[in-house]
Amino acid sequence: MSRYTSATDADRAAMLAEIGVASTDDLFADIPSELRLGRPLDLPDGLSETEVFDLLAGLAALNADADAELCFIGAGMYDHYVPALVEAIISRSEFLTPYTPYQAEVSQGSLQAMFEFQTAISELTALPVANASLYEGPSSVASAAYLALGAAKGRRKLVVSRGLHPHSRATLATYAQGFGAEVVEVGLADGLTDLSALADALDSETAAVFVQNPNFLGAVEDLDALATAAHDAGALCVAAVDALTLGVLRPPGECGVDVAVGEGQPLGNRLDYGGPSFGFFAATEAHLRRMPGRIAGETTDVDGRRGFVLALQTREQHIRREKATHNICTAQALNALAGTIYLAWLGRRGIVELGELLVRRTAYARDRLAAVEGVELLHDAPVAREFALRLAAPVAEVLDRVSGEGIAAGYPLGREYPEYDNGLLVAITERRSKEDIDRLADALRRAIVAAGGAPASGRGESARTPEEVAR
Repeated sequence: MSRYTSATDADRAAMLAEIGVASTDDLFADIPSELRLGRPLDLPDGLSETEVFDLLAGLAALNADADAELCFIGAGMYDHYVPALVEAIISRSEFLTPYTPYQAEVSQGSLQAMFEFQTAISELTALPVANASLYEGPSSVASAAYLALGAAKGRRKLVVSRGLHPHSRATLATYAQGFGAEVVEVGLADGLTDLSALADALDSETAAVFVQNPNFLGAVEDLDALATAAHDAGALCVAAVDALTLGVLRPPGECGVDVAVGEGQPLGNRLDYGGPSFGFFAATEAHLRRMPGRIAGETTDVDGRRGFVLALQTREQHIRREKATHNICTAQALNALAGTIYLAWLGRRGIVELGELLVRRTAYARDRLAAVEGVELLHDAPVAREFALRLAAPVAEVLDRVSGEGIAAGYPLGREYPEYDNGLLVAITERRSKEDIDRLADALRRAIVAAGGAPASGRGESARTPEEVAR
């Protein structure tokens, strides 16, 4: 690990002498005195390297991580296993250091990595075209709004399911102000987008419908019905999808979805305290030229050899600003490469097997936790890897008590959904075993009893035994 050591007084004196000034203050002589502070910054004395290391190590130790706690938090970012192969490859200098491939002839490696990524996303989503990644999930949703407004020929209304991730809804609302678009939110019924309310919200001004599958409450939406409703109103259907569930759920392209976007973190990227990650974006061919960012293409050179080019790059630095479809300045290409390597590591069968494992463990966890006295399901809709519960005790207190046992029990829904102030969102990954789930169930029972939300069970640990749950 490299560490920075500041210049010594002798070093500074030598540099000042070399450039011909007497002091550091002389470097700021052109700045009016009334704009200067006139005194040294109020900072503590400097520390030695070992003291700085100990200070920073102590601060870092205040953060809990998924290796220190048993993590059931999801809500868009998940504690999946990242194989050593991923880091081994992306740490190679040819992948770690490349910049934007302005000169295709000397950027074949970067362009091929982009092309392979696009191919993987296209196959996952069953949509014919994908771009070379975006910042992350929420901005990908907002980018889809710009595409939809451009294709809608004057329509300025965006209808959004309340099941869409709250961060994506907030980003979409921010972008919509600049687009001059109206955002109309549609509520949920038993965990799913309310189709009746959606029908009422759709009209001749609607440019697109935005949904998520599985949605933020973990429920698997009926994408066919949602896409049909959007198309009947002459609008596009945009779906934010969880890539790791696409091995077991029908891909959006087969359900009539026009644009599929998503958060790429679960694909070979660690949590890393929230980032960085990447976003993916796929669409039908009709929307190819309105897609944001870059698209790498495959071709042959004059000698007939396979080669790669930047087939499309639509940000404002490359073409006339008024015709740009995005202002993207990074595609998080290294993170997207990690996703590509991870998908290649899983393979076609592996992503199905992982999806099946998630479904099985999620089903067990849902039944096991719902059997705890003081816990009930928030909705009965099918789920794939995440599910919502309702607790009979204050969620914040329960989470605090369970945290004391080294468990991060889930995400408190009341943060984003006031109507579910007693709701808890629990996520399952392949890293959470049956024993981990049982441990969470027992810890939840104790925490709820201690918080006064349920009487102590005479059965010892939960209202029903694991064997009863399994039956």
